[in-house]
Parts: sequence; structure tokens; C-alpha cells
Amino acid sequence: MNETNTTYRSERRDAAENRQRILDAANKLFQLHGVEQVSMNQIAGEAQIGAGTLYRRYRNKSDLCMHLIKDNVTVLFEDIEKYLQENAYRPPSDRLRGLLAVFIQFREKNAQLLAGVENSAYNVSDPKTKSPIYDKFHKLLLGLIEEWIAETNQPQPLSLFKTDMLMNALSSDSYLFQKNVRGNSPDRILEQLCQTFL
Repeated sequence: MNETNTTYRSERRDAAENRQRILDAANKLFQLHGVEQVSMNQIAGEAQIGAGTLYRRYRNKSDLCMHLIKDNVTVLFEDIEKYLQENAYRPPSDRLRGLLAVFIQFREKNAQLLAGVENSAYNVSDPKTKSPIYDKFHKLLLGLIEEWIAETNQPQPLSLFKTDMLMNALSSDSYLFQKNVRGNSPDRILEQLCQTFL
């Protein structure tokens, strides 16, 4: 019995050590080369583990990026919840603007990892591939947009379409195109989103 428990603890310690080696290797390579340029095989090599070990823990780069960003995601949704509680008295359009500002600030701080989560996981035609960040933020936006539409007497079916299109505009590809190619600052992007969708 003691031998089994010792073996189990040893395996768990090895797994924890492997996980930390993977995360350290990924962080190092992402900082040196950017998330998009780094392959899972490079991460396995840097961590000095087999590719099978890496893929048993993380199905793809999206899973790995999600693990690296998870603490920041927790803070994001705590900030959103706090913002919505403190501004519950404001009209839905004001709260929507504030919600977008919080998310854009988060995107700016976590651009590469967030793009890594989205690029590997997001597939418009397959809802199962959407990231937890997408799902949770979509629900928050949808609730506020439904409230805003009800207040302004617009047709209710618009709410889901508006939410989907707004989420599309906030995706890494679209956001970074507006910022890096069109030259829009985060504040300008926020203004344009509000003018377009609200």
C-alpha cells in the first residue's frame, strides 16, 4: 500500500515538473519569437520532453496559451463583474462601452497569448471550438445588447447578430488589423466600435 502511494506521488510530482518545464519553455519561446512562430515541437524540444508528453497535457497551442493566460482571464472577469456592479445604475449603452473598454485593455496586455488561444481554437462553424473567454464574454455582451435593444425599441432578433458581429470585430485578426494596418489606437477602435454597434 505504501509503495503504491509513493509511486503515485512520484508520478504526480513528475507530471507537475513536466508541466512547469512546458510552461517555462513556452514562455521563453513566445517572448523570443512570438506565439504564432513557435511550434509545439519546438516547445517540447525546449522543455526536453517528448512530443507525446506535451500533447497528453495540451491538445494544441491554444490549450497551452489558455493555461498561460488563465490567471489574467480570471482577473478580467473579476474586473468586469466589479465594473458592472459599480455601474448598474447607468444606461446599458454606457455599460456596454465600459465593458468594451475593459476588454480592449485586457487585449492590449495579453495580445500574443490571446491570439494564440483564438487562432488555434476558434472556428466560426464549430461552436465546440470557441474558447471559454469567447463564451463568457459573448454572454455578457448579449445580455447588455438585449437590454439596450429593449430600451430603444429595436427588433429583438438584432441582439444576437449584433453580439456576434461585435465579437468578430474584437477578435485578434480584426482588432490587430485595425490597430497595425489601419493605424487606429485602442481608444479610436473603442470609439469606432461604439459608433458602429451602438
